[in-house]
Amino acid sequence: MVTSSNVPRLVVAAPSSGSGKTTVATGLMAAFSERGLAVSPHKAGPDYIDPGYHALATGRPGRNLDAFMCGTELVAPLFAHGAAGCDLAVVEGVMGLYDGAADRGELASTAQVAKLLRAPVVLVVDASSQSRSVAALVHGFASFDPQVRLGGVILNKVGSDRHEVMLREALEEAGMPVLGVLRRAPQVAAPSRHLGLVPVAERRADALAAVAALAEQVRSGCDLDALMALARTAPPLSCEPWSPQDALALAPGSAPLPGGRPVVAVAGGAAFTFSYAEHAELLTAAGADVVAFDPLRDTALPEGSAGLVIGGGFPEVYAPELAANEPLRKAVADFAAAGRPVAAECAGLLYLSRSLDGKPMCGVLDADARMSERLTLGYREAVAVSDSPLAANGTRLRGHEFHRTVVEPGAGSAPAWGFTRPERRVEGFVRQGVHASYLHTHWAGEPSVALRFARAAARTRPGTRSDAP
Repeated sequence: MVTSSNVPRLVVAAPSSGSGKTTVATGLMAAFSERGLAVSPHKAGPDYIDPGYHALATGRPGRNLDAFMCGTELVAPLFAHGAAGCDLAVVEGVMGLYDGAADRGELASTAQVAKLLRAPVVLVVDASSQSRSVAALVHGFASFDPQVRLGGVILNKVGSDRHEVMLREALEEAGMPVLGVLRRAPQVAAPSRHLGLVPVAERRADALAAVAALAEQVRSGCDLDALMALARTAPPLSCEPWSPQDALALAPGSAPLPGGRPVVAVAGGAAFTFSYAEHAELLTAAGADVVAFDPLRDTALPEGSAGLVIGGGFPEVYAPELAANEPLRKAVADFAAAGRPVAAECAGLLYLSRSLDGKPMCGVLDADARMSERLTLGYREAVAVSDSPLAANGTRLRGHEFHRTVVEPGAGSAPAWGFTRPERRVEGFVRQGVHASYLHTHWAGEPSVALRFARAAARTRPGTRSDAP
């Protein structure tokens, strides 16, 4: 049944990366949450790290809205699912306002997400090296696509009172409201490294302090009442909220799992921080019990584990600690050797390899991984080229690569994916019950993979006939 979502909402965008979107979006989320509002946090695009800060600011899961991986038709339903019952939703954009998937026009851009959500846009402008020119810049962004409604500007990195006056006068001439002015404040900048910000899970105490400082900065520099008034101008959004149960009901083989609920162990902790909230929701709806474990701390898999999911993160940062946890490495190797289903993405692929930067890993795959100077980044169109517990041969989906490592494979595994665009190549490993790949995927875009994985876990759980020697 199609319903109408009246949640007030804002999209926080910028002319380019590095302008301060994350600073402003996270600060707004925290500042409005401190007012007692239930704030729904969202991130346009595939990024995993910013939603961790959003979750810290709001106490709710940070959710991604990715028009490439999930399809444009799911952006509004996924938004409505996450924002249900909230007083306000804040969507942080990706890159520059009009930047999207390469060679695909507006696809997966912040502008497209704003249009699909019928949401007003707040443009965050790095004003550190301009004065009157800011009006020309903002005018260009406001007029480029008439369907994108630019509701106001937040000026970031303003140097002085005089600088602020010049910027405000220029934007007043252009008829663009200034909704906030933030001075340079490097003390609240989050630390970065080779793939962006350091995730919350690796610096929780510092991250809490940083989010509190951002809230104070935004509260003192932005007109929160005007921003809330702008958010309330968003018209009703008519769509059926996404639900994992409904998504799986349309997938083939959606009958109840045999023999009760299998336990699916999901890696977490500081080394494996990349996940989408919908993955656990889909596995749960498919009939599995999702249990988290930390490869840095736990010496065994959760009791009764029948499936294993190891997502993305930064194992290269923690390679010595992961190597030192020999009992868990052996447990993972034994689990895979028993033919039970394992789904590994990016960091998970590295962890399953024989070694990472010379440190011993699980040895499930005949492959060695190492850091590289080259960044591999971008959306991919893929087709499964081998049957696995995650995907049947021929399954098509879209994903994203983002890594500075390479894996040098040995023998004994079939490829997992064939990439069809932007380049043609095979990638990943399928061996017995293991599916390991660099490709990050969003299962809401192809719910059948969650159902297939849960069914594989149910078939091979400890104590079943298929598990017997």
